[in-house]
Amino acid sequence: MYARELISDDIPPLKTSDTGDRALEWMNEFRVSHLPIVNNIDFLGLISEADILDFNSAKEAIGAHRLNLSRPFVYDYQHTYDVLKVMSSLKLTVIPVLNDKEQYLGLIHLSSLLQHFAEMASMKESGGLLVLELNLHDYSLSEISRIVESNDAKILSLYVSSSVDSTLLELTIKINRTDLSAIIQTFNRFNYTIKASFHQSEYVDDLKDRFASFMKYINI
Repeated sequence: MYARELISDDIPPLKTSDTGDRALEWMNEFRVSHLPIVNNIDFLGLISEADILDFNSAKEAIGAHRLNLSRPFVYDYQHTYDVLKVMSSLKLTVIPVLNDKEQYLGLIHLSSLLQHFAEMASMKESGGLLVLELNLHDYSLSEISRIVESNDAKILSLYVSSSVDSTLLELTIKINRTDLSAIIQTFNRFNYTIKASFHQSEYVDDLKDRFASFMKYINI
């Protein structure tokens, strides 16, 4: 999915003529800590709640203050992985989206991005989680898939994490089975290191409930 597909029309951008009080009101209403400032279609920068609280008077227009705005953004054609990388590294609650002429198209809210990745990770699908630890040189997706499928199961999603100072990988696998006992036994026979497994139906239901509660909270 591309950034343009996650643009939200619910949150308007600020203008330099808007006051700090209005900006704080919108931030509270939309549960964000940042808002873009736009002049027609020109993106001027991103203002934070902390920036506004530093104003001498929040009743004055934003443009009346000396601003040192950052300009983080993504292009509309960038992948959602790029969006996540920018928002995560800068700890943003929204990210502006621009076209190739750097004209403002809209913004992506953190909740929309989380919802997208939850769907990608098959969070709503029933199943269990298996966490494997293995050496980089031993990683074979085809073999892992074969082991899972030999037990009449399917991989719904798989994520790899690593450390810069280690050759070990950690694989988190979502499988469409709530009972992973047979799959775990097969991995053990092939000498895989299993760091953790979560495969009781109660756990899956609890995970769904926790995610639903979290999404409800950030959308209040």
